Amino acid sequence: MNQVHDWLQIHRGEAPLIISFPHTGTDLPAELEGQFVSPWLARRDADWHVHQLYDFVRALGATTVRTSISRSVIDVNRDPSGVSLYPGQNTTGLCPVTTFDDQPLYRDGLTPDEKEIERRTYTWFHPYHQALDAEIARLRARHAHIVVYDAHSIRSHIPHLFDGELPQFNIGTNSGTSCNPALQTAVEARCAASGFSNVLNGRFKGGWITRKHADPHGGVHSIQMELACRGYMDEPAVTAPDTWPTPYTDARAAALQAVLRQVMDDCLHFTSAHPFATSPHIPVRTV
Repeated sequence: MNQVHDWLQIHRGEAPLIISFPHTGTDLPAELEGQFVSPWLARRDADWHVHQLYDFVRALGATTVRTSISRSVIDVNRDPSGVSLYPGQNTTGLCPVTTFDDQPLYRDGLTPDEKEIERRTYTWFHPYHQALDAEIARLRARHAHIVVYDAHSIRSHIPHLFDGELPQFNIGTNSGTSCNPALQTAVEARCAASGFSNVLNGRFKGGWITRKHADPHGGVHSIQMELACRGYMDEPAVTAPDTWPTPYTDARAAALQAVLRQVMDDCLHFTSAHPFATSPHIPVRTV
């Protein structure tokens, strides 16, 4: 494990696969914790237990990049310019001021101003993406094609963000532009064959990580997987400090995890089935 910062956790593997965990963190810096309405509310929308769900990827030789900072402090999967990734739809921003359920996150008068947003961007956002860029460049020097897989989860029912019940597997490839069609087809087919519900480029088409780090013609193929939490953990009818999150158990997660293992195999098979770069040598992607 390599920790450039105490909040940034990088595990380096040699396989052509990077798993990004931008939303599994729950840390609230001490100087900010008192500004939130409640610490629980500031942590509630985390991608609970997702890094545990994918803990098997290290045995496959994958590289993992994870921030322990809560997305309520700064969301490293948003466009830093503030432009919405989903125009016309409800969403949360770079430094969210509301929860997924449109509840205020901050106490009156304590929402982050422009200077504070810039500080958080410099402190946490840029280092996360610099780490991804460095790992992409390192692995592209060894492999003609690599996959950057952005791992997420979300509650199955959030009326403010989407109607009804979210499908179990939500595959995002920025409408087919962030990866080679063969990878998209393989992952979509795997999810369809699993018996779980699935959708391609539905409500979640891929966030800033999937869009920024994609370079299919240069051998970098990015894909986002948004899981409905019900596939690997229990979801109570009402989320409250005494009911959410529910514990992670291997037995509860086993069925979904088995499908994810196959998805990881599909990603690795894709890279080995496309061994040649577009030039006689393997170019190093500039960062």
